[in-house]
Parts: sequence; C-alpha cells; structure tokens
Amino acid sequence: MIVGAVMSIWRNRRLIAQLTVRDVLGRYRGSAGGLLWSLVNPLLMLAVYTFVFSVVFKARWAGAETGSTPEFALLLFSGMSIHAMFAECINKGPGLILANANYVKKVVFPIEILPVVALCSAVFHLTISLLILIVAHWFMAGIDVGFLWLIVILPPFLLLTAGVTWFLAATGVYVRDIGQTTTLLTTLLLFLSPVFYPVSALPERIQPLLHLNPLTFIMEQTRAVLIWGQVPDFIGLAVYSLVAMLFAIGGLVWFQRTRSGFADVL
Repeated sequence: MIVGAVMSIWRNRRLIAQLTVRDVLGRYRGSAGGLLWSLVNPLLMLAVYTFVFSVVFKARWAGAETGSTPEFALLLFSGMSIHAMFAECINKGPGLILANANYVKKVVFPIEILPVVALCSAVFHLTISLLILIVAHWFMAGIDVGFLWLIVILPPFLLLTAGVTWFLAATGVYVRDIGQTTTLLTTLLLFLSPVFYPVSALPERIQPLLHLNPLTFIMEQTRAVLIWGQVPDFIGLAVYSLVAMLFAIGGLVWFQRTRSGFADVL
C-alpha cells in the first residue's frame, strides 16, 4: 500500500509539477500584479506585524544580538514564513478531495498526489519568503552561506506537513466540519508557536509544552542557521525526522485505506 502510493507519486512527478504550476498561477489569475503578489503579500504582512510588535508594543527579542527593529523583523519573518506554509496546507487539506470530486470518479487519476500538489504550491510561497529573508539578512550582516543548512532542516518538516495534509484530505471527505476547525487551529498556532517570541521567553515549566508544537523546532532551527549562523541541532533533527516519517506514513496509510469510500460520499 505505502510502496505503491510512493511509486505512484514518483511516476506522476511531471503531473505534480504541472498541477502545481496551475495552482500557483490560478491563485493570481485575473489580477494585475500576477505572481508579484506572492512577493508583495509577505512583505506587507511583515511590515504590519513589525510595526505593531516592535513599534507599538515595544517588543524585543530576548537573546537577540543587536535588539534592533530590523533584526526583530527578520526573526519575526522567519517564524511567519514557516507558519504560513504549514497553515496553507492544513487549511487547504480538508477540502482537497471535495474540490476535486471529478478526479475521484476517474479511476486512472492518482488522487494521492493532490495533497502533494498542495504542499508543492505552499513550498513555492515559502521559497519566495525565504529568499526575501536571505537577501535582507545579507544587506544587514553580509553574505553568509548558513542558509544552505535549510536543505537539511526543511525536508523533515515538509514530510510531516505532507502526512498531516493526507490525513486531513481523507478525513475532510467524511467529516465536513473539520475544515472549520483547521482555520481556528492554525490561528491558535500562530500565537502558540515561537513566531513573536523565543522559547526562552516563557517560564521553564511551560517550555517543554511548546516543543510539542511541530513548528517550534523548525522555527528555532531556521533562525539559528539563517540569522545567527549556527550549525543545526543534528540530534534534535534526527528525532524530528523520525516523528515526521511516522506522521507521513500514518497520513498516507489513512488516505489509502479510506479512499475507496470517497466516490460514495461525494
């Protein structure tokens, strides 16, 4: 079951690429700015959040090197980028099969790739945000190749996100209310993740709870390699990778076991 699904995803990689391009372009179809909005949107959100938290609330990042507003903006933007990618997949997941019901009725169409397409589309926007972050950091502190560690840090996170998206895509067919709960969940995660504050800002007794959040480790590691030029926590990354693999396998198994009933429900 798992091997067959993975092989199907690999065989249909060109179809995944085509559907991803269509999904990305379709989001901006008809707008004058087109793909430019994929650059403008994160910059506008960054400007608003930075103004509110660093200027209005006078927030400062504990442990930051300079404590300046530009540094706070980079730290904030890195967390926002990770959260935005995860939220995009989670919010889109429950409606993936429902929005593509015509594919379900086509026996030859590999519907297991639909969550992968959603993930690839979200990765596109994450890449744009990370490129903005890298360039901004270069202007502030000079060229640093620490961003290359993202090749090691991000794959486990993408794997975990894929597993959750597979699970939600299948479950959303049978439980329609789940789409409403994911929107609430991702909003809560924005404030229950170290986006606006570091983990060290919380009381020590609460910090372990924050590490149960799947976004926490990735956000902290992204900041470590991109902004502070540190080496990743390889032990933590190994544990995270194992958990991510379990999530991916579990999500894909659930999707494959429940897909036979999709057509009946739809």
